[in-house]
Amino acid sequence: MSQFKLSARKSLWVGALAVLLLVIVSGCSGSNNDPAPNATAQPGTSQGTDENSKTDETATGGTFVYGRPASVTSFDLHNQITSNNAFAIDKVFEPLVAFDNKGEIVDWLAKSHNISDDGLTYTFVLRDGLKFSNGTDVTAEDAVFSLERHLKVGGPLAISAKVDTVKATDSHTLVITLKEPYTPFISELSNFSNGIVPNNFGGVTEEEFFKKPIGTGPFVVEQWDPAGDVTFTKNTHYWQEGKQSVDKLVYKLIEDDSQAINQLKAGEVDAIESLALQNADEIKNGADTTVVTNGSWVTEQLFFNTLDKHFSDVHVRRALALALDRDGLTKALTFGYAQTANSLLPTTIPYNSNDTLKALNFDVNAAKAELAKSAFLDGFTTKLLVASGNSTRAQEAQIIQAAGKQIGINIEIESIELATFRERFFAYDFAAMLNSGQADSPEANSIIAFQTDPDGFSKSYWTHYTNDEVTKLLYKGQQTPDGDGRAEIYSKLLQTLADEVPYIPLYYPDILIGVRSSVDGIVVLPNGSVRFEDVRIQK
Repeated sequence: MSQFKLSARKSLWVGALAVLLLVIVSGCSGSNNDPAPNATAQPGTSQGTDENSKTDETATGGTFVYGRPASVTSFDLHNQITSNNAFAIDKVFEPLVAFDNKGEIVDWLAKSHNISDDGLTYTFVLRDGLKFSNGTDVTAEDAVFSLERHLKVGGPLAISAKVDTVKATDSHTLVITLKEPYTPFISELSNFSNGIVPNNFGGVTEEEFFKKPIGTGPFVVEQWDPAGDVTFTKNTHYWQEGKQSVDKLVYKLIEDDSQAINQLKAGEVDAIESLALQNADEIKNGADTTVVTNGSWVTEQLFFNTLDKHFSDVHVRRALALALDRDGLTKALTFGYAQTANSLLPTTIPYNSNDTLKALNFDVNAAKAELAKSAFLDGFTTKLLVASGNSTRAQEAQIIQAAGKQIGINIEIESIELATFRERFFAYDFAAMLNSGQADSPEANSIIAFQTDPDGFSKSYWTHYTNDEVTKLLYKGQQTPDGDGRAEIYSKLLQTLADEVPYIPLYYPDILIGVRSSVDGIVVLPNGSVRFEDVRIQK
């Protein structure tokens, strides 16, 4: 099952396309991530721990095999967004700042950064001794080239800030000036798409470079089959001394969920990505397996095409929201591994307002009264678009279908294969659909912009939802400094979305990774990626 990430703002795809089909699963686990690095500690020094593991009995070296449901098709960080590629790109390229497993922004390739009081000037000082994987020094000119190439290409995770200049004032100092304040900028710079590549691609063509990429990350591409596996070797010039406990990291393609489970149990792989919800307890309680989890930046949602004759009516959307028991749906389908959603924003993202927002909670009588205010008081027949191959989504669709039936809305479930599903909603060829939104950085704007900007890449996540007041609040939130003022802006915006429901937030799943009990030190990030720098396997 291929996964997509959601992306943020005007020219993105997200989760971007963000998105798209991220069926990230949730889970409670016997293994959690330790506190991640902060601004004063060396990044990457934290590691997840398993309740059964014993760090003093683990070994360095060897090969770590990670089962993944989709192959890596490109390492071009500026032209990619889907998680199959993103979570390989971030092993090779690194940004100036990054986010830790708690979603906090920390200095990464930059040893420090400063933002001017007016929010227009960003100054980054690179760490001493930084080298690319080929042994050449990393300079501020490399950062200039990388960011300017991203600005030129745009791509699905384009830099949304209005950048005036990007300059190197010396070999270690980079200064970025903006034309106007853009508060999400520092957070968006932590995206994998803002990784640093060598100036002028090290003298080779773009095509040559991305076939054998050179970066500052902990791993280097050794072998790569775009239709199969990727083998990484450790970067011997990595700037974090003592990292890369394993010699090799293999991304093994396992497209079938059952096969992935079987290979994990048999020890043929050390961990698997995208563990299905229904397998969570089985793996958690297995003799030789467990799970590692983290809170995610994902919101599972029911989306409405507001160009559709039925769902253009706000009373219809409100009626279905009132008819749907979100608490019941969440409990039934997530096995206690997710939280019911009231707000568009996951609780792991600042300004989510999930606990204060007045959502349209389950009330069948109120739902019937709301539908009576619509142009379809006698009900109607519509279709719900769902990608096949996902049992959780299939069950979600059935619960939504039953909710509609009790107020006179006959919902026909249209389950189609993934590629066609994407084509359909990209073309607005749907009435309603099930999908998820995911932030790419720990920023409210990362989801809000993608799902509310009618002029953006996705036209409010293909819902075509347009509300002038919401649009004004969106841009105001982007230019307002963090604090109470920004919180008030997003509170108003999110309440409007809850009232007009262009999409119904269903639940916030955690990220769930299946691992062998012998594994120690795996760190799961809230965007679904994993850091392997500290991974060790018990002897």
